[in-house]
Amino acid sequence: MKRRIILDLAVTIDGFIEGKNGEVDWCIMDPEMGFMNFLDQIDTILYGRKSYELWGQFTPEIHQSDTEKELWGLVHSKEKYVFSRTQKATDDKAIFINDHILEEVNALKNKPGKDIWLYGGASLITTFINLGLVDEYRLSVHPVILGEGKPLFHDIKERLNVTLVTTRTFSSGVVQLTYERS
Repeated sequence: MKRRIILDLAVTIDGFIEGKNGEVDWCIMDPEMGFMNFLDQIDTILYGRKSYELWGQFTPEIHQSDTEKELWGLVHSKEKYVFSRTQKATDDKAIFINDHILEEVNALKNKPGKDIWLYGGASLITTFINLGLVDEYRLSVHPVILGEGKPLFHDIKERLNVTLVTTRTFSSGVVQLTYERS
């Protein structure tokens, strides 16, 4: 069976994935949401260059919880691909892809393995949506309105119909909506 690309991310009620200064402090890490289960479902993570620089090798600080450390350990155990128009491979922790995105990603989807997490950032998400590469959208809507910031969907070239697969509501007020391409 072909591997699926899953866009899994947090979004505010008003559709932002970051505040105006890149802040994500509004994002609730709710253990109920089963993020560890999601990480078990995937074996590959796709990053844009900026997201990779920020989070691709993020290490929790000493005072952070064991759960947080375990989570990041699991994230870093995955195979990582970084999409950048300019930057070539700079470390041995990731594979860099500079062009032929459609062909490279379709080859990746056809390799044996688990599903693939499209981590982001925003411009990579836009590219993947416009190329028709996202199979599943898992949006965790957080109970906050920012008013401004980086929008989830920007510069989408054509309408995309999706089908709601599941809805989950958590005690934190987060609602997770999962859609598949129709």
